[in-house]
Amino acid sequence: MSKTKIIIVGASHGGHQSILELTRQYQNIDIKLFEAGDFISFMSCGMELYLENSVTDVNDVRNFRPEDVEKLGAEIYNNHEVTAINSENKTVTVKDVKTGHEKKYNYDKLILSSGVTPNQLPVPGNDLENVYLMRGKDWATKIKAKLEDPTVKNITVVGAGYIGVEAVEASVKAGKHVTLIDMIDRPLGNYLDKDMTQLINQELLNKGVTVVTNVQITRYEGDENNQVVAVQTNEGEYPSDLVIQAAGIQPNTDWLKGTIDLDEKGWIKTDEYLRTNLPDVYAVGDAVLAYSIPAQTKMPIALASVVRREARYIAAHLFEKTPAVPFSGVVGSSALSVFDYHFATAGLNTTIAKKVGVTIKTAFYQDTLRPDYVPNQMGNPNVYASLAYDPQTHRVLGGAVLSTHDITAQGNVLSLAIQQKLSLEDLAQADFFFQPGFDRQWSLLNLAAQHALGEPRF
Repeated sequence: MSKTKIIIVGASHGGHQSILELTRQYQNIDIKLFEAGDFISFMSCGMELYLENSVTDVNDVRNFRPEDVEKLGAEIYNNHEVTAINSENKTVTVKDVKTGHEKKYNYDKLILSSGVTPNQLPVPGNDLENVYLMRGKDWATKIKAKLEDPTVKNITVVGAGYIGVEAVEASVKAGKHVTLIDMIDRPLGNYLDKDMTQLINQELLNKGVTVVTNVQITRYEGDENNQVVAVQTNEGEYPSDLVIQAAGIQPNTDWLKGTIDLDEKGWIKTDEYLRTNLPDVYAVGDAVLAYSIPAQTKMPIALASVVRREARYIAAHLFEKTPAVPFSGVVGSSALSVFDYHFATAGLNTTIAKKVGVTIKTAFYQDTLRPDYVPNQMGNPNVYASLAYDPQTHRVLGGAVLSTHDITAQGNVLSLAIQQKLSLEDLAQADFFFQPGFDRQWSLLNLAAQHALGEPRF
């Protein structure tokens, strides 16, 4: 009996999870995974830990080693780029990027996890030496070398999202003077509402970061040796021995144009079963429009937690003519440390809600971690919570928590509340533990929901 041929494109979280699920659930399958890059499954989300010397080795910052999944029966090909799909013959064209040789491979099922690429700003000077990107192993090792170079004194980070803020913190800890530049009005403005970004902005300033927002970068200035020396904006110039670009991402889907249905920005469209327009071709991951539970629409959500759930779903239903249930969707949850602060966020905030056309109300709550009789210096810092909810039904649609104490696990509570479609009333009386060494008589999210409902302060 011939084996079912399954081809996977991309070796990051989606490719890894697909192999784990397929080899666990099925027999008599032939799995081939193709990855265009040289290094298999580098975890860019672990780059900051590497830059701060908090990992065992750069070669360990990965999802898996090829030999680990090959033991499960899959074949892994690095330096092999899938360049085309022929749905009629059910083949993919694969190019060996080192030799240029092309070969066609047959598939019965094809799973696309092609991922995204970082944006390079289209400004003069973007090809200068020492203008870097913040993604992948090669860029990680280059940035690390610059952080250890005493002649590099001024670093400019372009982009104040998660990746940019991580680059800022690593650079400051390496003893550099850092300028953070973004065209939006506040750091992390796409992830947190203003009540929290004000705290983050002040924390960056306290750590010596020059924060420049609401500006346009016009060019990167170079010297006679083609080395970057400054970043020019419409409001001033900033000396720069190194520029780290973290200005967003774009889907790696140019090779799919005319074959796979994409939206106007290049994101892959799928149906409720994560199927593309081509028969037996599925798509997961950062390049796919994911179904958002709180927004009730599809949108880009580039998170490892999202793609792993998508891959798990596809594997479970891969051989059903019509899957028994549609993919249930995701909340979109994440967390980050910014020097002494730690935050977690889930679902919608005002920025995302506006983009997708969802009407929300928000409430911001501040308290202390533990009862008032515990002084701040004995471990009772301020804690902050925000909630976004449907003004008509009070259904919780988003939220965030922040503190100098690590309360990010509360973000998982928020995510579950959103996924299970709880209301403010549900959250206000949800049964959580109390012990004064850890929290208050009512938990932080209880209190935040009670505050949103207009109840007297506890």
